[in-house]
Amino acid sequence: MTGQTIIRITEQALEIDPMIKKLTDQSTGAMAIFTGLVRGVTQQKEPHETTELQYEAYREMAEKMMYRIADEIRAQWPLVRSIAIIQRIGIFTPGIPTVLIVCTGEHRDSGIFEAAKYGIERLKQVVPIWKKEISPDGSKWVEGDYRPENMHL
Repeated sequence: MTGQTIIRITEQALEIDPMIKKLTDQSTGAMAIFTGLVRGVTQQKEPHETTELQYEAYREMAEKMMYRIADEIRAQWPLVRSIAIIQRIGIFTPGIPTVLIVCTGEHRDSGIFEAAKYGIERLKQVVPIWKKEISPDGSKWVEGDYRPENMHL
């Protein structure tokens, strides 16, 4: 039995408690939640400070690809019931949540952890969302993992 699928590109704040309520039904016994935040300091690769991140998206295509990711999750982890994939667009300061991936199931062993991780990895690969990093030294568009060839299974 499949639960809900909530897909959204939004300018609004990510509110986790209302999302938990929307995705919970009588058979929900476990939920894996991934939330990505704006970092103020990056230690990986080239260490630097970030004052703001700007996210933009090709909304129609992005949401289409996010639904595809939900379908992929359901195909690989059939015990996952409800799925939410939500990406914020706009300009954000450090500490602000910008992406939310939620997978629910009857039990913690229903693949929800793996499915949530897969959801964020695929979002970075195939969803047309762009990120501009603003720092005290200037700004630059950040090249992510997105590759058009990853769109086809």
